[in-house]
Amino acid sequence: MTRTKHKALQMLGMAMRAGKLVTGDETVLKAVQQGKAKLVIVAGDASDNTKKKFRDKCASYKVKHVEAFDRITLGEAIGKSERVLLGVTDSGFSNSIAQSLTEPSEVEYID
Repeated sequence: MTRTKHKALQMLGMAMRAGKLVTGDETVLKAVQQGKAKLVIVAGDASDNTKKKFRDKCASYKVKHVEAFDRITLGEAIGKSERVLLGVTDSGFSNSIAQSLTEPSEVEYID
């Protein structure tokens, strides 16, 4: 796993502890519709239906949306069981996480 992706997982854990994260289909959807979600992360192994639903919702509400990691990795990052959807409700965390997920990494770090 690259260092930048590792940083994204650490930021998710911090956002969770700071209470700036919502998880689960209904909760994330509500946060998007209410304009509270700044970034939605969908697990790479989520169902096609879920991916499409949130891709469309995020597009219509102008919320950043990324597909990253898998449900187990996302769950472990926030200290919970498997998670398919995470909504970040803080713009600071959202920007840091999005940046570290999209940053091209010149060098692969081996953990």
